[in-house]
Amino acid sequence: MTLHATYFGANGWLLEFEGLRVLVDPWLTGPLRFPPGDWFFRGELPHPWPVPEGLDLLLLTQGLPDHCHPASLSLLDRQLPVVGSSSAAARARALGFTRVTAVSPGQEHSHGPLQIQATAGAPVPQVENGYRLVHPAGSIYLEPHGFLATDPATAPRGPVDVAITPVVDLGLPLAGAFVKGAQVLPQLLERLQPAVVLASTAGGDVRFQGWLSQILWQKGSTEQAAAAS
Repeated sequence: MTLHATYFGANGWLLEFEGLRVLVDPWLTGPLRFPPGDWFFRGELPHPWPVPEGLDLLLLTQGLPDHCHPASLSLLDRQLPVVGSSSAAARARALGFTRVTAVSPGQEHSHGPLQIQATAGAPVPQVENGYRLVHPAGSIYLEPHGFLATDPATAPRGPVDVAITPVVDLGLPLAGAFVKGAQVLPQLLERLQPAVVLASTAGGDVRFQGWLSQILWQKGSTEQAAAAS
């Protein structure tokens, strides 16, 4: 199996399946902002990342700024094929991408030898996407908020070689957890039986500031996740 994964922090990954290069939810440069402004939430990368060369596909799980980061997407060739949730596809088209395919949970799409199954992801507030990716080089399941669908029509099928998932819970007072990595990890391990788990979403030495970041809470750790798996 010739399968490589490079992590950029937050939700961003470069997945390589025997030379087929897939960029996922990239945040490569510039700050991350959520409305209404920096006082509310702002993220900073420790350093900018160069745009990976020779990309074959841009894969987007959600339409929110930490998955469809405008400054980062603006660095990419607008002819690059894009597959994403309905909200992500709309944002990609608005940024000028011309080869965009929207997929909803339960739908499948092929990009050459790569089979893409969209699974039901986080409701933020509409249900966004996770993905099960199957290639002769190996299979990957990824979902950035730790939501594991139970409906057979929209749930990922196992086993997989690699699972890319958060391994901690993140939440807000009263609202509860919006990232459920620690909660879902035991179910994910049982259902998908991944040979490797790669922690996502809450890593990469990203610095956050603003009112929202001050009231976020976290449960779990990568060390606890490693012991559980």
